[in-house]
Amino acid sequence: MRHPRTVMSAVVGLGFGLAAALGTAPAIASAAPPVSASAVRAGYTAPSGSQAHENAAANKAFFEAVMKSVAEKRAAHPGVTSVTIVYSAANAPSFRTQIANSTQIWNSSVSNVRLQEGSNADFAYYEGNDPNGSYASTDGHGNGYVFLDYAQNQQYDSTRVTTHETGHVLGLPDDYSGPCSELMSGGGPGPSCTNPYPDANERSQVNYLWQNGLAAALARGSGS
Repeated sequence: MRHPRTVMSAVVGLGFGLAAALGTAPAIASAAPPVSASAVRAGYTAPSGSQAHENAAANKAFFEAVMKSVAEKRAAHPGVTSVTIVYSAANAPSFRTQIANSTQIWNSSVSNVRLQEGSNADFAYYEGNDPNGSYASTDGHGNGYVFLDYAQNQQYDSTRVTTHETGHVLGLPDDYSGPCSELMSGGGPGPSCTNPYPDANERSQVNYLWQNGLAAALARGSGS
């Protein structure tokens, strides 16, 4: 899973397989960011060997970077109790429906964190062409993005892809060998899988991560 704005010490890709009905890719003004020479990427198809380790590191990096960004905002506004992750969809106009659907799915599935479009974003969505498909990317500096590839969106269910990639933002790893009922199985079950919903275990994991992980991040930020 490579292009625009970013979040952790190497550009990281967390891939998923995309699908359904995007026609010809429209031209967009924004360009993806340059790829670091030390880039680590995890693709839509199941990685092997050392790539599996890199994939796990990529998931952890993206989640920790987004959590750091959110924790910094929370520390600046200590009276705020809810955890809100702000995103920008300005650079992925062709996927606005899928992004809105993904947001609705996650917001109705978990209780300890919410996604919301707005300014001063914690991460951004981008669109374009990439031979490695869709991915989530981070540079470790509190900025991150999800890249949605046109070709994959023509092969796999686009809402499932977008919701899957957003799952990485929330801290979930890939599990390509999982069943279609598991959102983070990504493209493993094949193009016929159109389920865009996280299962009970995935919902529970996200709630746990954002209840306990954010508390730890805030504690570290306050020096306690």
